[in-house]
Amino acid sequence: MTSLSRAGSRVVVVGASLAGLNAARTLRREGYEGTLTIVGAEAQRPYDRPPLSKQVLSEDWDISNIDLVEDVDDGLELDWMLGATAQGLDIAGRRLTLGDGSLIDFDGLVIATGATPRRMPGTDHLAGVHVLRTYDDAVALRRDLDAGPHRVVIVGSGFVGAEVAAACRKRGVEVTILEALAEPFARVLGVEVGSACSALHRGHGVDVRGGVAVVGFEGSDRVTGVELASGERIAADVVVVGVGVIPATGWLAESGLDVTNGVLVDESCLAAPGIVAAGDVARWPNRRFGGVNRVEHWDNAIRQGEHAARTLLGEREPYYPVPWFWSDQYDRKLQFAGDPVGCEEVAVIEPFDDDQRMVALYRRGDRLVAVAAINRPRRLLEFRRLITEGGTWEHALDTARMAV
Repeated sequence: MTSLSRAGSRVVVVGASLAGLNAARTLRREGYEGTLTIVGAEAQRPYDRPPLSKQVLSEDWDISNIDLVEDVDDGLELDWMLGATAQGLDIAGRRLTLGDGSLIDFDGLVIATGATPRRMPGTDHLAGVHVLRTYDDAVALRRDLDAGPHRVVIVGSGFVGAEVAAACRKRGVEVTILEALAEPFARVLGVEVGSACSALHRGHGVDVRGGVAVVGFEGSDRVTGVELASGERIAADVVVVGVGVIPATGWLAESGLDVTNGVLVDESCLAAPGIVAAGDVARWPNRRFGGVNRVEHWDNAIRQGEHAARTLLGEREPYYPVPWFWSDQYDRKLQFAGDPVGCEEVAVIEPFDDDQRMVALYRRGDRLVAVAAINRPRRLLEFRRLITEGGTWEHALDTARMAV
């Protein structure tokens, strides 16, 4: 334990997020006794985001269903500053500036501000055009869906958009998914698994289109349609834009930290002496896969938040997980583990079948680096374990053959 543990010290967590909350919990669990302040831009305490595109839209869940903090603060003795935005960081002076001009001195800092959705030009003035990142976003979208739209258009074939499509179809609303890539869902999953996801949605009545470019939106006060580069117009009562996110680092622009595509940290999640970062906002070298990447998933937010807290207390161990995420779409669960960046081959060892199940493996060099599975959780765990163990591609293929 470092001098950070002294009773008179202060750790500030910027970001009332999953990563920020788990950093705070770990600090207390590891014995930190000083003041622990959480600064959050939203009015709500940390909450679970995966249900926003599912139960909050389709089952009328409210914030109490997804609140991650039981009782007042889970007994963590937290100093909450909600509805407060970070405006600047003085590393040398160990001082944080908030949006209202107030200053907070700190001994240790956790950066966990996450990311913000990309927006499309020409949509700021149009009602009915949504992004989905926060609870307020989900409530606004649900309000529009409750009004009974005829057609929802989803721009981008990311996982959030796919889950929104499933929630809309559950309501009986017509849905069109538009993707610039030739094969929707292929950006992360590759063509082979991406085509299976497209087939899943088409099987539920979704109009899935790849290789199309959105060039504009129609409507004066409220959106009425989407314009494509081909000249086609698609009527729409509601539009959901899901074209990725941008790390929330604007407040760090003058800090001296490297914030190119997120806060650059070392293997231990350290950005500067006494400053760590975790979750969607952090970019770090993962020695297991090579390269320097960000991971925008629930499981990583928890584990990296915990790891960053231990680093702040002086442990300095490398963080090299096998990233894992899931997406619930209709009655199917897509799971993905590993890092497909730079993948050289995809082997579909269990093709998408009448039961809508599938398993695919991803190779880089002579190593298994990722696995995707649709409604095959045991197979996903089997190959995820092999990735963790550094399994070779041949070993992975032998394992696949033995299961036939």
